[in-house]
Amino acid sequence: MEFKDYYKILGVQKTATAEDVKKAYRKLARKYHPDVSKESDATARMVELNEANAVLSDPERRAAYDNLGNQTHAHGGQDFRPPPNWDAGFEFSDVAGDGADHSDFFEQLFGRAARGHRAQTRGGDFDAHPTLRGSDHHAKIELDLLDAYHGTERTIALRSARLDEEGRVVNEEHSLEVKIPKGIREGQHIRLSGRGSPGSGGAPPGDLLLEVCFKPDTRWRAEGRDVYQRVALSPWEAVMGGTSTVTIPGGEAEVSFPAGWKPGRKLRLKGRGIPGKEPGDLYLELDIVLPPADSDAERAAYAAMAKAFPAFNPRPRAGA
Repeated sequence: MEFKDYYKILGVQKTATAEDVKKAYRKLARKYHPDVSKESDATARMVELNEANAVLSDPERRAAYDNLGNQTHAHGGQDFRPPPNWDAGFEFSDVAGDGADHSDFFEQLFGRAARGHRAQTRGGDFDAHPTLRGSDHHAKIELDLLDAYHGTERTIALRSARLDEEGRVVNEEHSLEVKIPKGIREGQHIRLSGRGSPGSGGAPPGDLLLEVCFKPDTRWRAEGRDVYQRVALSPWEAVMGGTSTVTIPGGEAEVSFPAGWKPGRKLRLKGRGIPGKEPGDLYLELDIVLPPADSDAERAAYAAMAKAFPAFNPRPRAGA
């Protein structure tokens, strides 16, 4: 996927004000609008311009986009993939989708925010004092997998953005205490009532919806309520089997490894995944780890093994 340099597309600096962005967009739109342009690539350029304007004219999207660039030092033309949960901690207001086609880059970064999960749009006539519930806000938060096992309270820092009097993007940060319920899954939302945008005409404010994602962890990963954990076996455990105490999410378990290890083999611990009315399972993915041979005795042990298995060939010939 190609990284889109929206500043380059609009021909503005990263320090550009909201007015600078607006002027640049209007100037280029007059040149490339398909209804009036004679340029051969007018339609494609107009799509790019609309997309760049949709990001840089919105303080919240622009702040998140700038932060992504700072994280990755991304440049146009690279085979780009955003880091996992790159937008965690950014608070976005609900906005209605514009119905336009966007690049894969835009959709992966802002598709959900652009469409708006619960955009507060209204049609029809409006009186002089409309009463409208405030729009919802959305943010992604990173939690440890163990938070889902035990439930806890966390202080969550969220970042939002606004324009100052000169039209420049100003980042703002605020923190809030959030109760993490036991058994929450990745992708679920925690709703904080009344923490969205204010309502008008005496209507109630919107809510803040926090989408849960788990921090990357080398020990385990979650898929729904099921959890997967890599467990290393010694060569003798892999061949002969054995029993060992294994640290798992939420505690320890006495695990019996069957003899005759095969690549891709997993052990299922029923009900030891993420808790819930129907708890998930824990899958132990078994893999072999070879001990080092740093001493003469250790090297001799490997030499003895080679003599004990003279017919063993880990690289059989094709067709054998």
